[in-house]
Amino acid sequence: MGNKVAAVIGGGVIGGGWAARFLLNGWDVQIFDPDPQAERKVGEVLANARRSTPGLVDVVLPAEGKLTFHDTIEGAVDGAVWIQESVPEQLAIKHKTFAQIQGVCAPDAVIGSSTSGFKPSQLQEGAARPGQIIVAHPFNPVYLLPLIEVVPTAENTPAFLDGAEAILTSMGFYPLRVRKEIDAHIADRFLEAVWREALWLVKDGIATTEEIDNAIRYGFGIRWAQMGLFETYRVAGGEAGMKHFMAQFGPCLSWPWTKLMDVPEFTDELVDLIAGQSDAQSGAYSIRELERIRDNNLVSMMRALKAQDWGAGALMNAQEATLRAASPTGTRIDQMADVSTPLLTVHRAVPLDWTDYNGHMTEAKYLQVFGDATDRFMNMIGCDAEYIGAGGSYFTAETHIRHVDEALAGAVIAVRTQVLSGAGKKMHLFHELFEGERLLATGEHFLLHVNLETRRPSEPSAPVLAALERVADAHAALPSPKGVGRAVGQRP
Repeated sequence: MGNKVAAVIGGGVIGGGWAARFLLNGWDVQIFDPDPQAERKVGEVLANARRSTPGLVDVVLPAEGKLTFHDTIEGAVDGAVWIQESVPEQLAIKHKTFAQIQGVCAPDAVIGSSTSGFKPSQLQEGAARPGQIIVAHPFNPVYLLPLIEVVPTAENTPAFLDGAEAILTSMGFYPLRVRKEIDAHIADRFLEAVWREALWLVKDGIATTEEIDNAIRYGFGIRWAQMGLFETYRVAGGEAGMKHFMAQFGPCLSWPWTKLMDVPEFTDELVDLIAGQSDAQSGAYSIRELERIRDNNLVSMMRALKAQDWGAGALMNAQEATLRAASPTGTRIDQMADVSTPLLTVHRAVPLDWTDYNGHMTEAKYLQVFGDATDRFMNMIGCDAEYIGAGGSYFTAETHIRHVDEALAGAVIAVRTQVLSGAGKKMHLFHELFEGERLLATGEHFLLHVNLETRRPSEPSAPVLAALERVADAHAALPSPKGVGRAVGQRP
């Protein structure tokens, strides 16, 4: 069975981001864009995505799909399950594009529009099958940020919308279905309000572009990133909650604090003022450098949220659980017919925040990878969360790591685990960390089974011991791996 196919019509920043999101989730992507530079531009976006996206989850993403460029819309949409339109924001161009798409595409394919300004009823005007078209408005970078505003009309059936949102969710998106169509949807209305106020603050000489950005990124922007608007204000209300906050700050709504009902004249002078301040603020970096800085920051923040199972991090955990269930590392020993070779216990990418000043994976993360491999093997033999909750576990008593080669951000790594011995309370593991066939490191670990109530060594349960002994007996026939028993400083 082949990969699902997505078509991307328009390969700019947003279209390229869509292509990267589909590709890195195992879809084949077919692109149409008449721009002769489209392949280069999409390639640069994809390079950033390959570097950053895999590190969001702690299991490996599906094998990357196939990317092809096509000279016609008809060629691009052939066989596509999802067709994403990201052409310029001109309604006539969009109508012409939809007519070409619907002339050849599958009747049940989803046609999503990346539009930030048009309502779906406007997009559906004159369409052969209006119920096939929805707004699917993403946020840049599309390959990292999970929000997609899904805006339908009455022409879109509930089953069609549910199917479209299931596809988006499978790729780690959060589809926010907009209840009623409205100009600029939901999120961009907030952005427009903040943007207008910022223009006034600059125009009136109250703040520079950099000072306004600092006010956001050092203050409420961080709060909004993890808790949104209303929940943030609920917390601000203290123990009395949202009612207290509304009572305390509600009267300020009638004060002349903002100019949101007034728009500054968009003169050349204002444009030059904004552009000059922005150049002074950020001109030392190229756009590609700013994108990579942005991606570094987003991955680090989202992984922090992932550790707390909160906000965007909770969405990544849900996607990771689905990926892990389909991975060999999620299989238990009692479900495996053959355990005679070293077992795959980790399969993932090196995230951006795992690298050090030398640009490769930090020493601490080598230990984390091997610790994760040990945890996964424990789970495979039945020492899982339920078992640990009942009072039994394995504690590491001794560890030795050899650093053989370096791992860079984005590298897909795998750990294969050999059981050197496993009997009674003792478990002796040897992990080998690879990128492809290249050995990066080895970890030798000796563990003891412990009663968590007494915190003393104890015998494991019969099923756990049986699973461990089964693997140990099978691995006894394997050659002793290179590096076993090494002491620090020994010559090879």
